[in-house]
Amino acid sequence: MRQLSKSEVAVMLLGGLLMVVGAGANILFMTWAPYVFAPGALLFVAMQLRQRYDGHDFTIRRLRRMLIISDVLFLVAGLLMLANQSNFFGLNQLLYIKYVHNNWVVVLLVAAILQLYAGHRIANEIEKEAK
Repeated sequence: MRQLSKSEVAVMLLGGLLMVVGAGANILFMTWAPYVFAPGALLFVAMQLRQRYDGHDFTIRRLRRMLIISDVLFLVAGLLMLANQSNFFGLNQLLYIKYVHNNWVVVLLVAAILQLYAGHRIANEIEKEAK
């Protein structure tokens, strides 16, 4: 895996911190929370996409694709969090409640689980590959 520079690591950590603050504040019904979570997700995803794997190990490539899916889900969670503030999709009330209202939590949970699993397995596989 391509290693990030110190400034890129700092941007990634800032993005992760903003995501945690935004998600926690949204649970506490703060109206500014989505506007903190969404930029944090953008920063985190941008830096994670800069990490590339140029090797040929099938397992690491598959796990890398899982990380990319997780990144997309982080962005979808940010979009749903913004949509949860107001119905800017223009849906009627029943469709809004069924498909948008607080569903960002489910998407964020799936993204976090994929992120944890793939990150842990990639570290183990790279360690195994180095030996």
